[in-house]
Amino acid sequence: MDRYTITNFNDDFPNDTACLEWLKNHLYPDGIFCKKCGKITKHHRIMARRSYSCDICGHHVHPTAGTIFEKSPTPLKLWFHAIYLMSSTRCGISAKQIERETGVTYKTAWRMFKQIRSMLEENNNNLSGHVEADETYMGGKRHGKRGRGAEGKTPVAGITQRKGKIIANTIPNVKARTLLPIIKECVLPNTVIYTDELPSYNKLSSMGYVHRRIHHALRVYVMGDIHTNTIEGFWSLLKRGISGVYHSVSAKYLQSYLNEYTFRYNHRKDDMPMFKTIIAQIKPIS
Repeated sequence: MDRYTITNFNDDFPNDTACLEWLKNHLYPDGIFCKKCGKITKHHRIMARRSYSCDICGHHVHPTAGTIFEKSPTPLKLWFHAIYLMSSTRCGISAKQIERETGVTYKTAWRMFKQIRSMLEENNNNLSGHVEADETYMGGKRHGKRGRGAEGKTPVAGITQRKGKIIANTIPNVKARTLLPIIKECVLPNTVIYTDELPSYNKLSSMGYVHRRIHHALRVYVMGDIHTNTIEGFWSLLKRGISGVYHSVSAKYLQSYLNEYTFRYNHRKDDMPMFKTIIAQIKPIS
């Protein structure tokens, strides 16, 4: 991945005007289609507003409309700076840190991150080859039972293709009727799937997969190429990040944090800098 430093960022996005111009060019790469003129026309910037006006009829186009920036009084420069900060770390960054670095209120910083994370959901179905499936529990430290069946924690299902993409979703439970449909939707038939000994995975072979198991209960963690170390490594990264940066995340918003971590993980080896990968996700919200 190419380096993209704060100097590069400030050169590319020195002010709100540069950010809006980038957004316009990103959303309208072939030029702005004027609805009144019925064709692509030249537009000029209206300096008092975040808009461009058709040179022929004067119709206004607002590049921020329908995006995460719509109706936000926060300067675009600060929005882009927040995205840059989020892209520059492996383990995430807190809203409190954004508050300190940009001068916005904590409420504004939290909302900005919530909106940015809303762009990071991806469809990574059709996994194949060698795939690992596992589940974990997310939540703060609590007394009582640990691991599977722990109270007050949110179960999360994870599927990853070795040297490929990863998928992580919150789930209501770790029963077969919950886990197997997820695997069927995301993993192609005839794929080799590696799991632990959880009984919920018992029917994978009858579903058309080559099922290989590692028995963690017997303290066996690797047997040749049979292991779930890839997905467990991601769980470790995820839990260290959330406990170290956010301390805890409510079940209501956990999926958005999973989207952030999986997006960063899935694009970690891209040639394009992470910041540019994330801003390329900006599009009108459907």
